[in-house]
Amino acid sequence: MRLFEMLLVLSCFALLVDLLFIKRSAKKIGLGLGIGSSVILLVQLFVEGYRWQLLLVYIMTALFILIVLFRHSEKMVNLKIGKFLKYSLSSLIVILLVVSTGLSVYLPVFNLPKLDGPEKVGTQTFHFTDQNRDEVLTEDQSDKRELMVQVWYPTENSNNNKREPLFPKDKEMFKKYIQTYSSSLNLPDFVFNYWKYSKTNSYENVEILPSTSPYPVVLLSHGMGTSRVLHASQAENLASHGFIVVTIDHTYSTFATIFPDGRVTDYITKMTKIDDRSKVGDIWTKDVEFVINQIENLNSGVIESQFKGKIDLNNMGVMGHSFGGATAFNTTYLDPRIKAGVNMDGSLYKVKNRDDINKPFMFIRSGSFKEWLVDFKKDKNSDDEITKQLSDELHIMKNVINQGGNVIYIEGTQHFNFTDLQFYSELIKLTGITGDINGKKGSSIVNQYVLDFFNKQLKGTGGNLIQGPNDMYPEVKFIEPEEL
Repeated sequence: MRLFEMLLVLSCFALLVDLLFIKRSAKKIGLGLGIGSSVILLVQLFVEGYRWQLLLVYIMTALFILIVLFRHSEKMVNLKIGKFLKYSLSSLIVILLVVSTGLSVYLPVFNLPKLDGPEKVGTQTFHFTDQNRDEVLTEDQSDKRELMVQVWYPTENSNNNKREPLFPKDKEMFKKYIQTYSSSLNLPDFVFNYWKYSKTNSYENVEILPSTSPYPVVLLSHGMGTSRVLHASQAENLASHGFIVVTIDHTYSTFATIFPDGRVTDYITKMTKIDDRSKVGDIWTKDVEFVINQIENLNSGVIESQFKGKIDLNNMGVMGHSFGGATAFNTTYLDPRIKAGVNMDGSLYKVKNRDDINKPFMFIRSGSFKEWLVDFKKDKNSDDEITKQLSDELHIMKNVINQGGNVIYIEGTQHFNFTDLQFYSELIKLTGITGDINGKKGSSIVNQYVLDFFNKQLKGTGGNLIQGPNDMYPEVKFIEPEEL
């Protein structure tokens, strides 16, 4: 809970205590509580901002303030009610206040974790259209493939700009954005309205930090049906350590993507057959390759921007989560411009002729991987297509380790611990898509290992964590080739 939200809840309970237990003659106490609570209520509403989870607290606080102030008025009639009714009403009020407070705690206004790198972070968003590629996910044959791309980079922020909101700050765009979420989940729009208060640690359109050498770059792909928004903390963390990070929204495969003209696209990708995975994977791989082309244009000045000459094209990496992780592997294998890659808990969609990958790569899997591996090896003699593909994937992982790469898993995590979804609410754990590990701790562990990997492969520094087990992170387990 935010500061004035906590103060508001405390003042509301204090007012209730005053009404129940403080004598009417204690005028100074009552007036002090009434005036103080009024100030807290106004500051919370107009500075921090209203949110629906605290509606009952707002109503009760306003009502208690009026009663407390008027009960000390000489014109106020001294009404007496029976103890049973008095304490029954009080119990009901307390229950309602606890429910409202609980909603505000478990559906919080969250901010992204503080940066642990030495640099501040700037961000800039680009709208790119691939005129050489038709959009195959829509019915309009004239459509070209459009992508929204967000760049994160080190900055001084010398103008002291305010931190950017996580979601679109334009009111109309934000409204369209949350309408896409709410309609997909069959919930009313207001449920997500409080997201407008969530902040990143980044500053929009500020100047890139001057450097004597260009910055290495990492491209980042989200998972199927999510978006680049769910990887903002990972992008910020790498940028705070001296990387340029480029996050991609794979249009029509996101929960929502908003374009500069106000269009909002949602999820329409079909993934009903095994072949669909490969077809969509090809689209995503081409997305990443196209964005690499645009990065080259930014660096050369073909696209006018502040990034001219600031990007180290000889040290480019790619990472992703889930389907985006599989895309990171596929792009690393196919594109000679990519030097190293990371797959965060993504099952591969392309395994044929991929086992001879000779670039540094790291697979990071969730905590259930070891158990799944044991069960799979018991039943791996099955002849079905899925079993064959998984067997080939394990063979690829084995080759990655033999080539000096890594396959690790993190105990206590589940699939969505590799995204920012774990910060949205503790209630998400009940669904099983995030694990028992504390969200910020799990995020920090992933960030540290990704940073260590890219530091070594793209900067030639660090690499201590990926050498093997570390007492600082007992949750991280390394897989040996013979286990696969």
